[in-house]
Amino acid sequence: MAHNVIIIGTGVSGLSVALRLLQCGCRVTLLDRGATGGESSWAGGGILSPLLPWDYAEPVSALALRSMAGYADWVAGIEAISGRNTELWRCGMLALNVAEPNQALGWCRAHGIAAKRGVLGLHSPLPPPLMKHLTTQPSPQAGKPQIIPHHGEGSDSVWLPDVAQVRNPRLVGALRAAALSLGGVIYEYCPATGVQIQGGRVTAVRTKTDTFPADSVVLATGAWSGLGLAGLAAMPQIRPIRGQMLLFKLEPGVLDTILYRNGLYLIPRRDGHVLVGSTLEDAGFDKTTDAATHQRLHAEAAELLPILADARPVRHWAGLRPGSPGNIPVIDRHPDFDNVFVNAGHYRYGVTMAPASAELLLDLMEGRTPALDPAPYRWQAALERAWSECF
Repeated sequence: MAHNVIIIGTGVSGLSVALRLLQCGCRVTLLDRGATGGESSWAGGGILSPLLPWDYAEPVSALALRSMAGYADWVAGIEAISGRNTELWRCGMLALNVAEPNQALGWCRAHGIAAKRGVLGLHSPLPPPLMKHLTTQPSPQAGKPQIIPHHGEGSDSVWLPDVAQVRNPRLVGALRAAALSLGGVIYEYCPATGVQIQGGRVTAVRTKTDTFPADSVVLATGAWSGLGLAGLAAMPQIRPIRGQMLLFKLEPGVLDTILYRNGLYLIPRRDGHVLVGSTLEDAGFDKTTDAATHQRLHAEAAELLPILADARPVRHWAGLRPGSPGNIPVIDRHPDFDNVFVNAGHYRYGVTMAPASAELLLDLMEGRTPALDPAPYRWQAALERAWSECF
């Protein structure tokens, strides 16, 4: 194992690798072009599951499920080192308008995921605080309330009670504090500009003002991975995909489970905040927002939770995801240098996949046989994948 590691990128992907390296006794320095975790790690919703887990390729499922199985222990360790609360919450998720619910339930059974048919009616799995804020009318059964499904939802919904979330800005803060506590060094607003090469190895990373010697380098550069660095080829097929989100503030307990329908999700926080997202926009590095998207997200959110119709969003923002075909990241050794490694391109699920991705990368760095088959995450495999128009 290299003793002096430079990690470029301080999002969750970079920080999770840093934590494992520091726990192995390495010296770790992290460089970032902006604030720690200030890009997609901060901007997302923190759902610890693919949105419809049965709709993804096996490489996504393998990474996500391995992470999900150990996430609570991983977070507990981070919180113990940092002294910070990440707000991990197993709140469950209700997926509405599922196209093939029986197939979805079969996939969940095969992969050990708790799931059941969620009927929006007298036997809905939704908690009482949410039930009272959805559209109701008297039932023929002794005047009991029943939910009136929107657009034929009802029996086509699937309830996933074990889906958890983490408040991702707080996870970033806890990871940062843990890394610093273990001796890591972080340079913010310090973009890497290139590398020094000697004898077929990268020996240092350059910035505008400094040179950082390195035994090994890890590239965790998120949406910027497709740009490369002077002396390092760009990572294949990774490009920024913009996502716009809204934030509302309600009373705590109004919504206490994640709702998902047709690409839209509502994520409650314990303090009453509700996140609504998100768009998928191939807009380059443009993080501007627009009024039309604001109005559409608000209207669609109010269809799911009518109390939002008269609520004013407290924030509207956009973030840039490290998009990749099929949401499959690159976790591999760089093809040009045996001491440069890559952990990037997790698209929508960098927070979800962080523990398993860091584990896989450390196995590759240390020459161990990984617990997961590394083949789908190889650089060459990424070269062979193609973007679809719907990305």
